[in-house]
Parts: sequence; structure tokens; C-alpha cells
Amino acid sequence: MTTPFRDLHHADGPLLLPNAWDHASGAALAAAGFTAIGTTSLGVAAAAGLPDGAAATREHTLGLALTLGSEPFLLSVDAESGFAEDPDAVAEFARELWAVGAVGINLEDGLGPAALHAAKIAAVKSAVPGLFVNARTDTYWLGDGDRADTLRRLDAYQEAGADGVFVPGLSDPGSIADLVRHVEVPLNILYTPTGPAFGHLAALGVRRVSLGSLLYRHALGAALTAADAVRTGHRPPGAAPAYDEVGALSGGRRRPVTCPCVPGG
Repeated sequence: MTTPFRDLHHADGPLLLPNAWDHASGAALAAAGFTAIGTTSLGVAAAAGLPDGAAATREHTLGLALTLGSEPFLLSVDAESGFAEDPDAVAEFARELWAVGAVGINLEDGLGPAALHAAKIAAVKSAVPGLFVNARTDTYWLGDGDRADTLRRLDAYQEAGADGVFVPGLSDPGSIADLVRHVEVPLNILYTPTGPAFGHLAALGVRRVSLGSLLYRHALGAALTAADAVRTGHRPPGAAPAYDEVGALSGGRRRPVTCPCVPGG
């Protein structure tokens, strides 16, 4: 099934997919010209004070999808391992995401049984054929990067109907090129500052480059740097959107200051 989101994986260059963790970050990325945006499970979990990868953020993830799904960009949701072991339950979650406007879902195997993950993929594709399923294997993220196991898993996920495959933690150019030649669907790689640059990944044949939690972690780092600068008598470095600019991301207007608080706080 051809969809606008699927087409972005087959354009002249790879899809650079930044990952949002709330409405403001998603709206800001859209305003910066990104037509497709993912979510980051770490950012969603950390913002809620919950652990990542522990199936603890199903409702938070769905709530964010509800917030972002009606925005004028294509939304792909990081759903960890589907927040369930039962493939039918994962398919039901996928239906809920589709209903609120998401066009893609990222499902990770967490190095669980490949057959179970393949069953989840098949169940989602049967329930929501139009939803782009990005099937992630954690052989390099959590495992030892065994090539044979990686290929076995990717083959199983493609056979189950995955629209794309994702191998986070892989940064060796030769190994990436090897996977590009092996898989029949678009290969997604997680960008890392110590790995190949975006242009290099494009030259290797990668079709989707995700930023994962990178933006969220940079935002936290910038907040800490700014707070420490003020504490030590300096001006915060870097640029920050004005209060009204942030409010405009959600169509809001500047509220009147009616309390003895700091304007813009």
C-alpha cells in the first residue's frame, strides 16, 4: 500500500526523522520544516518519571499520539515492544494509534524471541494495513552484534510484513552497507555523533535516519547549562525561543501576568 509516509522512505535521499517528546517539541520541529516526526520512548518516559522500555508508558504514548496526530505532519510512534506480549493486544494498540492520526509505528524486539516479534508485526499489518511498521532488532543495541542473528531476525520481520527494519547501535559503515544489500525493505539507522554523518549514511544506502532520544537529551543538557550559567553570574549561551513563540506553537496567546511572578516564567 502506497502512502505519503512510505513514499518518504523511497525518495531521492534518506528520511531524516527527528523525535519529539511533547507537543511543543513536535510543533517546533514541524515549524522548522520537518514533514515527518517520530516520538522518543525515552523522552516520553522520562518526562513522566517512568522507566523506558518497561511497558510503563502505554497511555502516555497514546496521549502524545492523540496530541500530535492531528498536526500537519506525518507522525510515527515509538511503541517500545508494543506494550504487550500478546500480538492481538499490540494490534489493538496499533488500531488506536491509527485512529488518532499516526501513520507509523516502531516496534522493538528487545532480544525476545524473533517468532513472537514477527507475530506482533503480522498482527499489526493485518489489523491496520496502512500503518508503516518499522521493525527494530536490538542485536546491536542490547546484544553482541551477531551478524547471523541480525540477518535471521530481519528476514523473519520482513517475511511477517514489516515495511522497514531498524538496527540501532550499528555504526560500522561496512556492516551497514552489508545490511542494505541484504534487506528488501528500507533500512533505518540511529544517528550517533560518533558514527557516520548523515551524508555518509545516505551514500551507504540507508533510507531512514532516526535521532532517537538525542534531541531530548540535548534539551536537558541545554537546560542544565543555562541554569548553571545564571547561578554563576553568566548569561545562558545559545538561542532560546521567546515566550510568545513557544505559546504560538500551540495557538496560545500570551497570558496576562496577574501574580507577583517572573514574567515569562
